[in-house]
Amino acid sequence: MEKLYGKDLACMAYKARLLAVQAVHTASSGHPGGSLSCMDALTSLYFNEMNIDPSNPQWEDRDRFVLSKGHCAPALYSVLALRGYFPVEDLQLLRSIKAHLSGHPDMRHVPGVDMSTGSLGQGLSTAVGMALAAKHTGKRYRTYAICGDGEVAEGQIWEAAMAAAKWNLDNLCAFVDVNGLQIDGATRDVMPSEPLDKKFEAFNWNVITIDGHDFDAILSALEQARQTKGKPTMIIMHTTKGKGVSFMENQAGWHGKAPNDEQFAQAKAELEAKIAELEGK
Repeated sequence: MEKLYGKDLACMAYKARLLAVQAVHTASSGHPGGSLSCMDALTSLYFNEMNIDPSNPQWEDRDRFVLSKGHCAPALYSVLALRGYFPVEDLQLLRSIKAHLSGHPDMRHVPGVDMSTGSLGQGLSTAVGMALAAKHTGKRYRTYAICGDGEVAEGQIWEAAMAAAKWNLDNLCAFVDVNGLQIDGATRDVMPSEPLDKKFEAFNWNVITIDGHDFDAILSALEQARQTKGKPTMIIMHTTKGKGVSFMENQAGWHGKAPNDEQFAQAKAELEAKIAELEGK
C-alpha cells in the first residue's frame, strides 16, 4: 500500500472516526471520547509509518503497536479494519458476545492486535519488552505505543520509562494523548501530571511536543524519533477529546458512554460532511 499524506491521511482518520462512533452506538457501550482524540496518531502509524503486512499479522519482522489506553479499542479496531486486517462489517459486533471484538484489545482473537490491554499502565511496559526483545535478537522492527494523560498517573508508566532509558531503547516511540480529560473530569483536578515534557526529559527520553491533530507535525515527530539514537522517544500530543463530533469535544462525560440514536445521527452527519469536504465533493 502506498503511504497516505495530507488530505488523504486526514480523510482516512475521519472515516475511522465514523466507524468508531458507529460501533460504539451499535454496541450501546464503549469509549468514544479518547478514541476520537488519538485517531490522527493511529491513522498516521498504520497508513504511513509502520512496516506491517495485514495479510500476515504475525509476520516476525513487523513493527509492533501497543494501545496502552486499551479502553480506546474502538479507535484501534476501526483503523485495523480500514487497513485490511479484518472486514469493516465486523466493527458492528463490537462488545458482542457473538464476536471477537471485545471492549478492550485482544491479541488472541483480533488480527493485528499485538498486545491485550485494558489495565492502565501496563501497555507501555509491554512495549518496552518488545523493543528490548528486538535489541536482543538483532531485529530491526520498531515498537510504538499510545498512552493516555490520565493513565500516566499509574506508577508502572514511570517504571517503564526508567527501563526504556536504561536499555537505550531508541527503537521505541510512544505517545501521550494529552486531551486533558479522564473519566472523573479534568486531569489537572484528578491528578496533575504536568509538566510532562520535563518529566520524561528527566527520565532521559527524547521528548517532542506537538499538536496531535496536525498530520505534518505527527509525521515529522515520527521521523525525528527514527533518527534519534541512544534513547527512546516520547511524543506528547495535545488533542481534543471527542475530536470531530461537536457535542463530544472537550466533554469528560463522553469518556465512556454511547450516543443515542439522535446523537449518533448528528455525529454521523458531521463526520460525513468532513469526509466529503476532504474528498473534495
